[in-house]
Amino acid sequence: MTDPTDTRDTGPRLGTPLWAFLAGVSVIGFTALVAAMLRIDPAQLADLARTPLFWMLAVLVVLGELRPVMVSSATSVGGTYPSTMFTFAVLLHFGLPSAVLMQAVAVVMNGVVTRKAWHRVVFNVGQSTLALTAAAVVLGVFGIVPTPALPWVPSGGDLLPIALSGVAYFVTRATLVCGAVALHERRSVIRVLRSTAGPQSLVYTALLGLAPLVVVVMSHSPGLVPLFVAPLAAVYFTATLSMRRDHQAMHDELTGLPNRKMLIVSTEEALAEAREGERVGLFLLDLDRFKEVNDTMGHPVGDRLLQMVAHRLLHSVRPGDVVARLGGDEFAVLLPSIRDAHAAREVAARLRAALTEPVRLEGMSFDLDGSVGIALFPDHAPDFELLMQRADVAMYLAKEARTGVELYQPDKDRNSPERLHLLGDLRRAVDNGELRLHYQPKVGLATGAVHGVEALVRWQHPVLGMIPPAEFIPLAEQSYLMRQITEFVIEAALEQAARWWHTGLQVQVSVNISARDLLDSALPEQLEVGLARYSLPPEAIQLEVTERILMGEQAYTHDTIKALAALGVPLALDDFGTGYSSLIRLQRLAIAEVKIDASFVSRMADSEDDERIVRSIVDLVRSLGLRSVAEGVESDDAALRLAEMGCDVAQGWLFCEPMAPADATHWLREHLNPDPGYGYRPAEAAHTA
Repeated sequence: MTDPTDTRDTGPRLGTPLWAFLAGVSVIGFTALVAAMLRIDPAQLADLARTPLFWMLAVLVVLGELRPVMVSSATSVGGTYPSTMFTFAVLLHFGLPSAVLMQAVAVVMNGVVTRKAWHRVVFNVGQSTLALTAAAVVLGVFGIVPTPALPWVPSGGDLLPIALSGVAYFVTRATLVCGAVALHERRSVIRVLRSTAGPQSLVYTALLGLAPLVVVVMSHSPGLVPLFVAPLAAVYFTATLSMRRDHQAMHDELTGLPNRKMLIVSTEEALAEAREGERVGLFLLDLDRFKEVNDTMGHPVGDRLLQMVAHRLLHSVRPGDVVARLGGDEFAVLLPSIRDAHAAREVAARLRAALTEPVRLEGMSFDLDGSVGIALFPDHAPDFELLMQRADVAMYLAKEARTGVELYQPDKDRNSPERLHLLGDLRRAVDNGELRLHYQPKVGLATGAVHGVEALVRWQHPVLGMIPPAEFIPLAEQSYLMRQITEFVIEAALEQAARWWHTGLQVQVSVNISARDLLDSALPEQLEVGLARYSLPPEAIQLEVTERILMGEQAYTHDTIKALAALGVPLALDDFGTGYSSLIRLQRLAIAEVKIDASFVSRMADSEDDERIVRSIVDLVRSLGLRSVAEGVESDDAALRLAEMGCDVAQGWLFCEPMAPADATHWLREHLNPDPGYGYRPAEAAHTA
């Protein structure tokens, strides 16, 4: 019966302000309770306990304490309990001792049934006793001191003392509860009171206003008292329906977490109340590999997994921090107060640590991870929308760099106005034929033979001139344009390959495609149609994919992969060494060659570790019967080292830079068939670009 999103049952740390406040209210409240009980005559209480009215009221108070009337989305404060009406009626009719006794028993029963933590039960007994005591003091000022032996029945002239005692009750209770919530969530008391006092005051007015009528009925016809349950039930169900609609509008249905609407409200409140020198943090968290779980195990398992993730995230942040689900496997965390960027990173690391604990569902163990992007107010953005956008940028940086957590960095933000303008130009460039292919040869280190060329896309901008792929490919990958660009590159590469093959230059053309392209069911059809149209064999074209494709099992089972294998189009693994895959998994894909990332090759002369890495990759690739290709070869020393290691092929500016089709054709005619026994020799390196 406990709410999985409720953090109030977590006990306060000893010595903290919240611990001191709860302890103080509890001690003072229990002192007031004992003092009230000492004032009552045991004989009078025993006589009262023998009457049916006493037990009727006791049952109504206990039942009324079990479920609150919720009128506010601020669930940390809780609702207003219907027992208030009957407890206040007991206070007016029989006096303070009887009222605090019934209230204390009802609060304890509530704690047992709803499994509240003991510190909450003790505090609730204390604050309700103090509220009743405050109301009794006001009545005493007017000379109204009821006892079981001398019950008091109000008349029309007693409206003022009743109203003032009701105000004292409400103010005392609201102040104590909101004070505890403010300390628990590290928010200002004024903010908590402002968000809850208004709605709750309306319900308290109705309940406390009915209490004198209950007293009048008690004094004349006690058997009619249960009839007050009817209007009480009407108030309860009306408020419940209203609250349910409010909750549905502001919370995620699956996890019960706040949704984007509530996150916006909470963030704007935090920004408005942030003190000078104080930061507000907004995290964006996206689960890694969640789609694989959904696709493999089905949506019901995926939903249960999201619920477990929500629970872990909620219990990994501090009270007062907001964990929201934005949709799918994307969550947001709001820190209304955070010291600095270092503290924000610590919280993000704690969130990721909670996620990485294995999850067992359906008899299987799942390993989860997530990428977290952090944006801070006022360092990175002044409002919610910009904070969200920049947290999103940071999250994608964390995904790309595989670091797990990234703080927003303006110099890495590609979403500048200039970049957006460039994206618009790129859309037109695809339609206007401004994209070009350049070709860079791959040369055998042992023979000097040309083992193919790699097609590299360039953009001839009408104003900015030639734009390298690093400037526009990341833009395209984040939009629908990537598919169009891939289709253009494949078509242009096939057309150029046909010109070469049909004129005696039988050279293989390699084309770079993304993992998303590789799993596109339209890709095999485009290749099959293109090869047939240009009368080319399948080996005339080769697809290069990054190592990241090996990370998911989908790559080995997807119909597109099977169709490409059946078609006979070979694959090459690009940028090998920068990911986390195992070479042994290469045997499960139709990989023809492995390209060693240029970052390792360029550092071989200066780093023994990088040289060992390259040598290991070359040896392992050879043992699998595949061809090794070293990228980024720019010096004689690097080429000689690679040749000595047994690397098969090299590619880089030492041999030739990427060339336009006409220049590439001329180069191929001169180098496609080298003299026998050529091998690589520094003096004969072809710097002919």
